[in-house]
Amino acid sequence: MKPPGKTIGRQTTPDVRPSPSSSGDIQAFVNRVKAMTPAGGTAGRGRLLFALDATMSRQPTWDLACSLQGEMFKTLAETQALSVQLLYFRGLGECRASKWVADPNALARLMSGIDCRGGHTQIGKVFSHARAEHGRQRINAIVYVGDAMEEDVDALSHKAGELGLLGCPIFIFQEGHVPGVEPAFREFARLSKGAYARFDASAPDQLASLLRAVAAYAAGGRNSLQLQNNSTARALLAQLR
Repeated sequence: MKPPGKTIGRQTTPDVRPSPSSSGDIQAFVNRVKAMTPAGGTAGRGRLLFALDATMSRQPTWDLACSLQGEMFKTLAETQALSVQLLYFRGLGECRASKWVADPNALARLMSGIDCRGGHTQIGKVFSHARAEHGRQRINAIVYVGDAMEEDVDALSHKAGELGLLGCPIFIFQEGHVPGVEPAFREFARLSKGAYARFDASAPDQLASLLRAVAAYAAGGRNSLQLQNNSTARALLAQLR
C-alpha cells in the first residue's frame, strides 16, 4: 500500500506536460551552477552524498552508474579534495549508506557488490539521512539518481526545503520519462537550491559530464573545475565569477 497524500509512481497520469529536451536540461544545470557560490574551498575536503534508487526498474542504469562513477571522480582523485558516501535503497524498506571514502576505486568496489531488487522508492529516507549527516559535518552537495517517485510529494518537498535552508543543494538526475515524476524532482531541486537534469542511458557521456561537474562543485569550485577538460567544465569556468 502506498503512503497517504500525493504520490507519483510508475503509472500514467493525465495532466503531464511535455518535458524539455536533454540539451535544455543541461543548459539549465550550467546556469544554475553558475549562480551558486562554490561549496568547497580552503576550509577542507568537500563532501558529496551520492544517492541512488536501486529498485528493480533501475537495473540497466545501475550498471551504467557503476561504470560512470569512476569517471565522475577520476579527474579529482589527485587533489584528494572530495569525500563521497554512497547511499542506496531497494527491496522492502532496505536503505543503506557506506562509509565516507576519498578513493574512487573504493566507491566502485562498494557499488559492484550491490544488485537491484523490487520495491517502492524511499526518497524520504535519503533526505532524512542527508540532514542527519549534514548535522554532524557539512555536506556540500547531494546527487540523487532515480526514475520514479512513490511517496508524499508535500512531505518530500518540506524535507528538500529544509536541506536548502541548511545550504545543502540536491542535484537530481532523472532516468527515463515516467509521467508526473519530473515536476516533483524539479521542485525538490528548486527548494534545496540545487538543479535538475534528465539523462538518457543511451548517452552515458552526457551523464558523466554532469556528474563530474557536481563533484567539482562539491570539491571546491573553480580550482576543481580547472582539472577537467570537457565542454561542461569549460562552460562553467566561463560563467563562474
